[in-house]
Formats: sequence, C-alpha cells, structure tokens
Amino acid sequence: MALIKKIRQKTGLAIGVIAVGLILFIVGGDILSPNSTLLGGSSNKVGEIAGESISYEEYIRKIEEIKFSFQQNTGRTPSENEMYSIREQAWQALIVDKVFASQYEALGLTISDAELVDMVQGKNIIAELRQQLTNPMTGEFDRDQLVTFLQSLENAGPEQRAFWAQQEKLFADARLRVKYDNLLSTSEFATSAEGRMEHKMQNSLVDVDYVFIPFYAISDNDVQVSDSELRDYINKNKEKFKVSNAVDIDYVAFNLMPSGEDSAAVISEIRQLTEELRNASNDSVFVLRNSEAARPFATILPGDALPNSLTTNVDDIQVGETYGPFLTSRSTYVSYKITDNFNGTPRMRASHILFGTQGLSEDGKAEVRTNAQNVLKEIQDGLSFAVAAAQYGQDATAQRGGDLGWFAKEDFVEEFAEASFAVKSAGLINRLVETEYGYHIIEVTEMPKSETFKIATLELELIPSDATRNDVFRRADFFAANASNAKQFAENAEKEGFRIIQANSVGAFDRNLNNLQGAREVIRWAFNDASVGKVSQVFELDNSYIVATLRSRYEEGTASLDQVRAQVLSQVRNDKKAEMIKKQLEGKATLEDMQSAYPNEASLDNIPDLRLSASVLPGVGFAPKAIGAAFGLKESGKISKPIHEDVGIIVLKLNSITPAAEVADYSGYQRQLTLNASQRTAYMIMMALEDLADVKDYRYKFF
Repeated sequence: MALIKKIRQKTGLAIGVIAVGLILFIVGGDILSPNSTLLGGSSNKVGEIAGESISYEEYIRKIEEIKFSFQQNTGRTPSENEMYSIREQAWQALIVDKVFASQYEALGLTISDAELVDMVQGKNIIAELRQQLTNPMTGEFDRDQLVTFLQSLENAGPEQRAFWAQQEKLFADARLRVKYDNLLSTSEFATSAEGRMEHKMQNSLVDVDYVFIPFYAISDNDVQVSDSELRDYINKNKEKFKVSNAVDIDYVAFNLMPSGEDSAAVISEIRQLTEELRNASNDSVFVLRNSEAARPFATILPGDALPNSLTTNVDDIQVGETYGPFLTSRSTYVSYKITDNFNGTPRMRASHILFGTQGLSEDGKAEVRTNAQNVLKEIQDGLSFAVAAAQYGQDATAQRGGDLGWFAKEDFVEEFAEASFAVKSAGLINRLVETEYGYHIIEVTEMPKSETFKIATLELELIPSDATRNDVFRRADFFAANASNAKQFAENAEKEGFRIIQANSVGAFDRNLNNLQGAREVIRWAFNDASVGKVSQVFELDNSYIVATLRSRYEEGTASLDQVRAQVLSQVRNDKKAEMIKKQLEGKATLEDMQSAYPNEASLDNIPDLRLSASVLPGVGFAPKAIGAAFGLKESGKISKPIHEDVGIIVLKLNSITPAAEVADYSGYQRQLTLNASQRTAYMIMMALEDLADVKDYRYKFF
C-alpha cells in the first residue's frame, strides 16, 4: 500500500517529465541548436543591411510580393530555378529599400501623384506597361487595353487591386532609382586635359621588336618552393586572398542509370505505341496523350529544320508514314508520323543593319542616311556584312550579325518586306530601304520557301525505373549507415570500389557540386548541420544519390594556404622563374641573343603599330606593363629591361615612335569619356552603397 501511495504522489511529476521529454524530442533540434531564438540565437535572422536586422518573415514577404507579380504576369507558378532568381530579386530589393530610401529622403526625391498618373496612363507611359499591353496583331502598345484594364479595377476583387497597388509601388520605386542614378551620372564630366590624354592614348603608336620567354621555359621541377614561402606571400598580399565562408566536401555519387531491364521495357513500350500511332485516326490527340515530347504535335514552318533524329535516319520522307523508334542524343526513344506536307505561307531569311531615325529632325535623318550609305559602300567593297552589323547595327540583331531568322511577308513593315521578297537571288540589296524605324541595309541569306510539314512526335524518356532507383538508394543508404566518420567513409569507399570526389572551396550560396546540378541541400547540410568528419545522410539529386563528408571548414577573412595553395604556388614559383630568366639574360646585348638562351620556348616578333591604349600584346596576351615600357623607350634602338608579366618575361626594342598628332578639338574624346563614366555610374553606386551598408547575408542557412 505504501508503494502505491508513493506512485500516486509522484504521478504529476512523472507526467510532467514525460511531457517535457516528448516536447524536447519533437522540437529539441530547433530549441537546442546554435540558432535557437529561445537560447538567444538568431535563427530568425537572414541578414543585416545598414545595421538593420532582416528577419525571415520580412524576407519571405518580399519574396511573396515578387512571386505574386511573376504569377500575375506569366499565369503560372515559378519553377525552382525561377524561385532562386525571385529570392535574389527579393534580397536586392531589400537592399535597395534599406540603402536607397535614406538617400532619396536626404536629396528630397519623390514621385508625385501627378507623375505616377502620367507614368501609368498619361503621355509618358513606362516601358514595363507598354511591353505587357501590346496588340498581338501589330506588336505595338495598345492604349485601349490599358484603359479597359484600369476601368475594370473599380469592380475587381481584392487580389487584383492588391496586385495593381504593388505594381504602382514598383513603378514608383524604379522611377526614384532612375532619378537618383541620373542625378549622379549626369554629374560626370571629362576635362579637356583628359580628352587630350585619351586622344594621345588612342593615337600614339610604336614599332617594337620583342622577345617573349614564357615561364614554362623552366620546368616546375627545377623550382623549389616551401610552405613557409607560400604563407609569407599570402601574408604580404592579404587583399588578394580575401574569401567568404567556404567548405571542402568529399562525396560519393551513386549514379542513377537505367538498367538493361529499364531500356528493354521502354523499347517494348514505344514499339507498341508506334504501331498504335501508325494506325491512329487522330494523330495529334494520340501523341498528346502518350508522348513525353515538349511539342508532341508541331507544324514545321518553311525554313525551319525537321527533327535531326528524323532526317539522319530517313532519306525520303513521305506523308502518312510512321518512322522509328530512334534513339536520340537526349537518351530518349522517338518515333514520328508525317501527318501532312503542303505549301504554306512563304518565308525567307535575311539580315539587316538598322540606322535608327525615330525622333530625329530632317537634317538629322539626312546625316543618318549619309552614314548608312557609307557603310553600304564599305560592304559593297568587301566588308563582311556580319562585322558591319556588329559594329553599326542599332537593334538587338547586331549581336548576331544582323540575322533576322526566317520570316513571312506579313511579319515585317511593308517597305522592308516588299524590298526583301522582290529580290531574284540571295545576296546584298544594293540600296538603302527606308521604314518608319530608319534606314536598313539588307542582305537576303535564304530565298523564300513554302514547304510545310505537320508532324506527330511520340517520345519516351529512358529513365531509371522505381525498382532501379530503390536498388541504388539501398546501396547509398547502406554505405552511409556504415560510415560514422571520415575514416570509415574513406575505408568503406576503397573497400567497395567507390570513387571519392572532392569539391573544394564550396561557397555558402553555391548550388552545384562540381558538375552536379541541384546540390543545394548537400551544401546547406555542410554549412548548417555538419562538423568536420561528419558523414551525411543520403541526398537525392536529379540523376544520383549523394553521401558526403565535411573535410574542412573555412571562415570569412584571409584564405588559408590549403584553400589557395595551387594559386599561390603558381605565383611564387613564377616569381622565382622570373628571377632565374632575368639572370640568364644578363650580359646579352641583343634580342636574338636573349632568344637563344631558350631557343625552343622563346619567341621573337615585331609589332609595327602598338597603341598606347592597348593592354594586350599580340602573341603574348595581357601585358600592360610591357606596353607602358615600350612607350617609355625614347630612342630608336633602345632595349628595355626584362619585364615581368603574368605569363612570362618580355624584353622590347624600340624601332620608332609616332606621337599622336595635335588636334584642334578634343571635345569628342571628352564626350566619350563622359559617356563611359556615366554608363558605369549606376553599377558603381550600387556597389559603393552596398559596401557602406555592410550587408551581411545569412540566407544560406534557410535556402
């Protein structure tokens, strides 16, 4: 009876102990972790901006704002890769909010109600709205769509109203940033002295001979470097070796490859489906239901290429026939049925160079026409059209040599289309073509074609089956379960014949391990949960399972020797080689004698027109010190001292120097310098303010 009484007396305590134990079991990892808010940690903190702590909740709210805007604009949920971009946009937006808000306030920059109205429905509608509200027939901004949308807001639901309020705020913030950037960029100015120097840099020439002795002229084995020398070099050059938090990871990858049984099953399935496709009455419906192709049923327009796996396997393609299955380079099996072949709307291919005239006066247009006519003459005289397009083109096609791709007559403005489709053979149109956009130089690269195909594509991906995946996972899980530390990890890997792969200097925000895509969870484990020597659980990636161990951890600051050994070793070794080469060249009076010291590796060459503004020495590479030294040689025949560049030793001999001729007006060079500086301003402002704000980013703990 006494025992029972004691039990009754202690019942409340026992229940309390059990309850606490359960709570600790469920949430103990969070409560007792270093980041626990309960114990004074900072698990809720994703960073600091300008001394202000950024909470997880604040960051998530900003992410949701941008995600909501993405969904409204695209009509779909963002993918994981797009979410990564959205998270980066959200972080940058927070930096801008925190850092620039005080700048705007100090300068008195605001967006008035009238200005905002003008931006969204007045005479100066912003580009973002113009791009979103275009007429699909004309490709031009449609004001009627905007009016209809704004009127519909009166009866719109709260979600639509919230979206528009958010958009207006984004428009206003963007305009404030433009005002701020313009305020500083327009303050850029280059003096006449700077313009004169730029003219001198671009037009001063020297004719030099040079001998180049690369560092590989001396074998690495002939140069001894100690660890103490490497550490001394790091200590003397700490600014060159600043690093963020990083880890070294060893891992074993268990690749997910389809088995022979998997391949046989897919082949059997696609053969059966191919026969069904051959006899199907509605090809498009059949492939939409059964194919894994991105475009199961497609119209191949004139000029567009037929699928490569079809043309490489079939010589004579006939309507109504079914071909395949074929194995593709994407590890898929594919079959095709040619549903139709007919003459569609003709399409041709051309390139152009646009000289824009929109907004110019008649005198301005005349000047542009003269310029365009001169370029046309250069092309007629042999200048490559692609080179001319890259140099003179004023639209996005300039980056691809002016290529417009394949187009139908109705795809382009009338004057351009008429001129292009009127030619009898491919080649340059020997006149300028004027449209509302400006003057065009046009080269027809492919004459009109009209043959059109409709093709049903049946494609099945060759991937590991569930049984194969389970088998690979069991192997990875068994390996992880039997390796409790790095030593066992290495021993078991060697015993089982698994290859240990190293990933060195992995950053806290990296997403890949070497060439393994989507390894973010492995990296988060290494930074948040792992200790040196700890072995991970099994991580599932797209095409493999990973078991990892943390080999080393590096804190932010100056890199350790282990982190940068290869880089420092190369630099210190090259410094020693430079001294060895210089000593070998002592007493040699001519470049020929110097070359003979390293006959198989050294090169002797001439540059007749080296410019002071250059930074690259032809045949050598980046060599600014050598170029500067060349212009420091004042007398013909003078030979420089050996110059130590990153790639080797260079010695120059001056043949002649041609100073830049004086000109009456340096304003053109001033304008170019001012423009270049203005274009860099926005980026430099952002970098400077971010540095002053002392941004600390801890997001790697959460994402």
